[in-house]
Amino acid sequence: MVEQAPAWAAVVLLAVLLALSLTGAWADAVLVSGRRQLAAPFQEGARLLVQQRRATPGSDGLLSRVGGASLLVVASLMVAVVPWGGWTLLDSGVGVVWFNAMELVLWGALWCAGWGANGAFALVAGHRWTAQVLSSQLPLMFSLICPALAAGSLRVADIEAAQDGLWFVAIMPVAFATMLGGVLAFAVWGPFSSPVGRDLQGGVLSESSGVDRLVVGVGRYALLAAGAAVAVPLFLGGGSGPVLPPLVWSVLKTVAVLVALVATRRRFALLRPERFAELAFVVVIPLVLLQVLVVAVHVLGRS
Repeated sequence: MVEQAPAWAAVVLLAVLLALSLTGAWADAVLVSGRRQLAAPFQEGARLLVQQRRATPGSDGLLSRVGGASLLVVASLMVAVVPWGGWTLLDSGVGVVWFNAMELVLWGALWCAGWGANGAFALVAGHRWTAQVLSSQLPLMFSLICPALAAGSLRVADIEAAQDGLWFVAIMPVAFATMLGGVLAFAVWGPFSSPVGRDLQGGVLSESSGVDRLVVGVGRYALLAAGAAVAVPLFLGGGSGPVLPPLVWSVLKTVAVLVALVATRRRFALLRPERFAELAFVVVIPLVLLQVLVVAVHVLGRS
């Protein structure tokens, strides 16, 4: 039984999200250096905090900063529907739709950051982001249909409860992989980081510095953490597990998925938006639609 937490729990949830984001940054530092670098995120944050902000002539600072700050806001709203043990901040009957709707907010976020900077590289990268998110949104949406169809509900807590005895990842691995790919895409991470690519001098971040750059960096880690947190109740049984309390299992599974997502940063080649669009519409969407059909047949056979 999952209960809705009081409003003050939003502060606790934000703290959990930031702690997960810091965990992702630690994992990234360790994977890059091959040794313990627990101070690396704090050192980088301190460096950006004291770095002077710069701006191009005619730039829209407000638009650019709102776009960058939107990443953390969207990540916070995503995890609002996640069950943590026996409670959730937003016990919505359409939690899966809520998560998908929050992704739509991201459509304009990085584009605004690129447009507001009034720089050629940032503007081109903003359009790259628009093309990329268009190609990732449809596969991700179809992957979310699978657990909702299997559970017969759009409520995240119901989907978690429906996995008693068999996690959905076992019967819908394609949907699970597609969702993780979608998370990497909307977090602009790993093979989907062309909007912040070096070939465009940092893309949407080419004209940002100091606190503005720090906020975007934290937002990207937070989006990875939010995607990992949502994937756990949808595909990995949520808080189910032996011995340990459900809350501990939820956190452990989220951290495991988060580290796996972070590890893709330097493990896969960069996908250019046009190649990604071809891959998404020719390969990924047919595969995930086939996965939806398999799940539908499974549900009919079970009933």
